[in-house]
Amino acid sequence: MHNNAAPSTPPEAGSKVIHVIQGDFAVTNDANAVMTTILGSCVATCLFDPVVRVGGMNHFLLPGDVSKAGEMTFGVHAMELLINALLKKRADKYRLQAKLFGGARMIQGLSDIGAKNARFAREFLERENIPCVGESLGGTQARRIRFEPATGRARQRVMGDAAAVPVAKPKPAPAPVEETVSDVELF
Repeated sequence: MHNNAAPSTPPEAGSKVIHVIQGDFAVTNDANAVMTTILGSCVATCLFDPVVRVGGMNHFLLPGDVSKAGEMTFGVHAMELLINALLKKRADKYRLQAKLFGGARMIQGLSDIGAKNARFAREFLERENIPCVGESLGGTQARRIRFEPATGRARQRVMGDAAAVPVAKPKPAPAPVEETVSDVELF
């Protein structure tokens, strides 16, 4: 597990929640672990090896190459760190499977960084011959992701529509983002 991903005790008895924040990643073979993150235009890649039951998640802000040494907000660096950490936990690169989430267009009228992130993630997996067995990319809504690294199960909760908040005319007090009841579970 990467140092910045802090585990905590969740309401579910016996499980350990690992929150993966922007620019970070985590890897574990703990059968009781659940990884979580919240995404807008960022993308999270969930990778797992179903044979040795190890998995991990990253959360990157921008596609492309690393412009500053050690800066993990960039997709290339985030993907390489995640894969290398999985290999250190005995995962086999040829057995890895991926699930992708995020890449939403959060602010209309500006560059669609979410689409660029999604395209990068798909192309990276294709170049590395890692099959993507599930994805939820694009749209205009934020997502809350729960990933079980030992099994590869992933679940998302779609949050309120961010496109409804205009950029040019800020509101005096923004309305709280409400979660919708549309859950998606990828097996």
